[in-house]
Amino acid sequence: MLQAPSLSKLARIRHAFFTREGGVSSGVYATLNGGVGSSDAPGNVAENRARMAAALGVAPERLLTAYQIHSPDVVVAEEPWTQENRPRADAIVTRTPRLAVGVSTADCGPLLFADAEAGVIGAAHAGWRGALTGVIEAAVAAMQRLGAKRARIVAALGPAIRQPNYEVGPEFVARFMTADPGNARFFAPSERAGHAMFDLAGYIAERLERAGIDEFYDLALCNYAEPERFYSYRRTTNLGERDYGRHINAIALVD
Repeated sequence: MLQAPSLSKLARIRHAFFTREGGVSSGVYATLNGGVGSSDAPGNVAENRARMAAALGVAPERLLTAYQIHSPDVVVAEEPWTQENRPRADAIVTRTPRLAVGVSTADCGPLLFADAEAGVIGAAHAGWRGALTGVIEAAVAAMQRLGAKRARIVAALGPAIRQPNYEVGPEFVARFMTADPGNARFFAPSERAGHAMFDLAGYIAERLERAGIDEFYDLALCNYAEPERFYSYRRTTNLGERDYGRHINAIALVD
């Protein structure tokens, strides 16, 4: 698993950006697939998630992820939920000890947040759609409502698809330019006419800054570029593979 130094130094906080290594799944899911929405054997996914929970110091049923819908929606976790009744949202915040909140990713940006002094943590699934529509700001606001202060919140971005591998079409570019003409700086020329290369990490960093988050750490890793280490939805699509694994990125408040 990978960690951000800025979060690792905080008291009572455990976190991890899990790679695809260290699990029991095989084939396209090898090996640490945490995606309950994948077609992997449920028993394998359960074992993988149990291993992740152990690394975070929580019981398996206390590692929580939502049914992600690429939205700006946030939920507050106060107690465990089952996979069957998990809420539809793209960020989770909590102040409950020994509860790990996380997001699953396979190209999108996984953000973990913590205000250690307030004992408030969060996780956000920041794909382009969620980031554009405000999931980052919504997660920060939800943390504030639990007692966090923006000036103390530490944020970290894990492995995500990076600009050299993120080609988008003209409709994508137009959507961002309509939202803010200044977004032009997040696009670089593509070899294909009418297309561009999108800097998702740069856009996430910009939204965090605008949200008042001063301490931000980016692991600066591209999951598309390292197939032995990371899953990638876009790489799977380009290769014509039948499915793909999902990473879990989670944070917990411990005693």
